[in-house]
Amino acid sequence: MNRERELARAFVALSDTYAAEFDPLSLFHRLVHTCRDLFDVDAVAVMIADARGGLRTMAATDEDAEFMELLQVQTGQGPCMDCYRSGTPTSVPDIGAEHAHWPRLVTAMTTAGYRSLQAIPMRLHERSLGGLTLLRRRAGQLAAGDIDLAQALADSASLGLMHWSAEPARADDVVTRVQGVIAAKATLDIARGMIAEYAGSTVGEAARLLDGYVTRRHLRLTETAHALVSRTLEPAAVLEPRTG
Repeated sequence: MNRERELARAFVALSDTYAAEFDPLSLFHRLVHTCRDLFDVDAVAVMIADARGGLRTMAATDEDAEFMELLQVQTGQGPCMDCYRSGTPTSVPDIGAEHAHWPRLVTAMTTAGYRSLQAIPMRLHERSLGGLTLLRRRAGQLAAGDIDLAQALADSASLGLMHWSAEPARADDVVTRVQGVIAAKATLDIARGMIAEYAGSTVGEAARLLDGYVTRRHLRLTETAHALVSRTLEPAAVLEPRTG
């Protein structure tokens, strides 16, 4: 499949928020994996701001990316935080040159093998909701056209959040919708932990098991996570092999 067709499919998938199976957590999962597949990057993570202005990880393509995003929040530093606060993209073509600016982040990134990153704001109209971070294992900046495309994908996903409800969104619903997604992600983290404990696996492996379960059965990730946490669905069911 050529890149133009992949882009077209990505925009359709990110904007198809009226489908019965639409799920905001799946939307973020789709966003980070789409960006990793389309652009010259090695890992991607997306974060959304909570009511206090702190950033919460919603989805990441791997655990290394998620760890570094969390580190940015804990230390209150990093290009993703700067990008969120300014509402504009932030490019870091050589993270090694930024040690004086973000010492802990530089150490974490270089230890994990990353050399550069691009932060893209998640925004709804003029309001900044969070940030999308694209990491690379080599120095250099993304092409200007790719930065613009990543911004367009991030904007599409941000707009999709406003349709996560049967009720039409009002201008003052932004905070409510965003906090609802953050709460859903917290429930998902608990559900993944339950599966990991039951299966004796890592949380990353548990996430893949749960993703496979909801995909095979055409279920919503958010609702399935809630069922696990409320004990109306047992972890054993997620581990059952596919039948039929």
